[in-house]
Amino acid sequence: MTRTIPATQLVALLLAFVLVAGAGGVLTAGLTIPLAAGADALTEQSVTLFDEVPDELVPGTLSQASTVLAADGSRLATFYAQNRIVVPLDEVSDAMRNAVIAIEDERFYEHAGVDPYGMMRAFVNNALQRPQQGASTLTQQYVKNVLIDEADRNNDPFGIIEAREDSNARKAREAKLAIALEQTMSKDEILQGYLNVAQFGKYNIYGVETAARYFFDKSAKDLTPVEAATIAGITKAPSKFDPSVEENQRLAQARRDAVLNKMWGLGYLPTDERDEALATPIADTLHITPVPTGCQAAGGSAFFCQYVISEIMTNSVFGETAADREALLYRGGLTIRTTLDIGKQVAAEQTVAAHVPNGNDAGLEAAVVTVEPGTGKILAMAQNVPFDGRTERDPGTTSVNYSADPLHGASKGFQPGSNFKPFVLAQWLKEGHTLWESVNATRVVRPQSAFHSSCSTFGGNPWGPRNAEGSLSGNISVLRATYESVNTAYASMAAEIDLCGLRNTAWDAGFRPTQSDRSGTLFNPTVEDVDITPAMVLGTQTTSPLQLAAAFGTLASNGTYCAPIAITQVTQPDGTDLPVPSADCNPNALAPNIASTVVYAMEKVFTESRGTGRNSRLADGRVAAGKTGTNQGHAQTWFTGFTPQLVTTVWVGEASGETSHDDIWLNGVRHRPMYGSRVAAPLWQDYMNQALAGAPLLDFPAPDQSLVGTPPPPPAPTPPPVTTPETPGTEVPGVPTDPIVPPPADNGGRGDGNGGEGRDGGGGN
Repeated sequence: MTRTIPATQLVALLLAFVLVAGAGGVLTAGLTIPLAAGADALTEQSVTLFDEVPDELVPGTLSQASTVLAADGSRLATFYAQNRIVVPLDEVSDAMRNAVIAIEDERFYEHAGVDPYGMMRAFVNNALQRPQQGASTLTQQYVKNVLIDEADRNNDPFGIIEAREDSNARKAREAKLAIALEQTMSKDEILQGYLNVAQFGKYNIYGVETAARYFFDKSAKDLTPVEAATIAGITKAPSKFDPSVEENQRLAQARRDAVLNKMWGLGYLPTDERDEALATPIADTLHITPVPTGCQAAGGSAFFCQYVISEIMTNSVFGETAADREALLYRGGLTIRTTLDIGKQVAAEQTVAAHVPNGNDAGLEAAVVTVEPGTGKILAMAQNVPFDGRTERDPGTTSVNYSADPLHGASKGFQPGSNFKPFVLAQWLKEGHTLWESVNATRVVRPQSAFHSSCSTFGGNPWGPRNAEGSLSGNISVLRATYESVNTAYASMAAEIDLCGLRNTAWDAGFRPTQSDRSGTLFNPTVEDVDITPAMVLGTQTTSPLQLAAAFGTLASNGTYCAPIAITQVTQPDGTDLPVPSADCNPNALAPNIASTVVYAMEKVFTESRGTGRNSRLADGRVAAGKTGTNQGHAQTWFTGFTPQLVTTVWVGEASGETSHDDIWLNGVRHRPMYGSRVAAPLWQDYMNQALAGAPLLDFPAPDQSLVGTPPPPPAPTPPPVTTPETPGTEVPGVPTDPIVPPPADNGGRGDGNGGEGRDGGGGN
């Protein structure tokens, strides 16, 4: 791959170096090297070799580790191709500078890039077949490391091999580039560059700052002589002299001691300090502090970390191509500040683990995600199954983020069931209806032609969902249909609204499907991907918990939709900020009077005696609104609830969506079947009480009374029985009363079930 230079030719080159270095000149292409008579052929070969070497070396930007931080600045994870933190020379201790110069190049401040005396000494020594000696200066070593780093950044393995090979040609190239480099960089700049580029450990430890933190848990500016000698001794052979490898410690200590003696010999270290350092076992000085890489290091926050990294790797804001974005993350030295609230995150992790333990007998998975209404900031994201991003994962782990969409978490989403009903209610109000308007709650099987969409056509079998338990007949108010989650009533509402309008309203509010009949799995959904069928009103199209929380955030913020965001700031090593994805908040996503009136109805879920969330009210009388949800077959159950400050979606189900939960045991409690109000809602309650502890008690805006409507007059009281003298004990009929409806189960008893199957089945509570 490179030319091999005979020893005699190397002598000629060395003589040239002596002349040039002594004059302080630069070897350039076409340079004529005067040599002794009879060496014309050798001179020609030498000049040709020099012509092939570039005239200068321009060091590129060094690869640096990127760090992901929570909102409070605490570190979540680190990503790197080379674990490196670049620091200026004035942030490196004098002891560290002296140690490197002493062991690597004691005449560093005297030569002009190459050391003629050292090279001649090494040549004579090696020619006499004595133990090999090197003659590379710090400048030459810097050149070598820069060439290796450049080849690594360019994904050029052959370039790395060429830069490392032990050949005279490589040394000659380094020498020429070193002399040229000395003309453009000061000695301190070269020393700084070397200290930042060199490898200081077996396990991907690059640069003196990273080495100081790894071996001694301190900054390079605080390194003592014994610590500096340890680090300086590693670079000669990182795999051999790395003291963090136990079997290396004997050799590492001998190497450290050699550095200490050299420092002493050059006057950098007093005798007493040297003797004390030599008497200290190297193991006693170490404080190994590994820097784990990747989201695995984020623990319970790993899924949020994964979401952040997915955003960087897929969003064109961070680079035009996937390769550009990957290089930025793994080499760009970014500081990525995120929205994660550590306190809420810990509460979410602990709560989901307590309510739905990993490996439970019911085979349930669960996820909790919180967003801030009005900003879209993701504040917490946890699930009961731990993260493992490796190809061969441990049992009971997953790399799938149940909270996220396919683009950010590889999940295909879940049917939301009755969590979709607030969008139906919003469309109902937009079309001029009211909450107190009556709709038929009796089950009716309607032909597809009974439903209307202004932008599409659809067909299929007649559709008529059932309720979960018991039955209703006659008319009930839409308000009651909402807080009791009555499927049959919402099916009647579907027959009175424009389903195309419902699609648009749901989209504007923030509903984002993860799969569609038309396009399959959706990585970048559009409004056209929202499937229009009558059954859509019961939440048959899959979505993600995060997007559902963001959509409910539109209600919590009185009509402003903000796309979920996880990143607030990305700073480069030079202090400049890169653009970050925007929440693109739309204050007109939903009219404020529509939003406030829908929220009013959803508050009744908690406050009404028959509300599906009545057992999950928040502490201290805190106002909240929410909605339960259960899909066909009870495979997926939900609760999404919010206050003016926080929106949280809880999903509990089975990730594949193929297992029903009609009769299960969880934490010693039997569920026949499982509903959103039975597990998801109590989990939500427990978590939200922790997340909102100390937060002010706030109210929602008042509803639009014209959209609430007028409740019907109460029925006249039934007169007491009366008797007549003629026929004692005979009752006189009073006013008929409404039929008695069986009391609901914990979930309100009417939200789930439908009598249909598959996509045209339908939602629930």
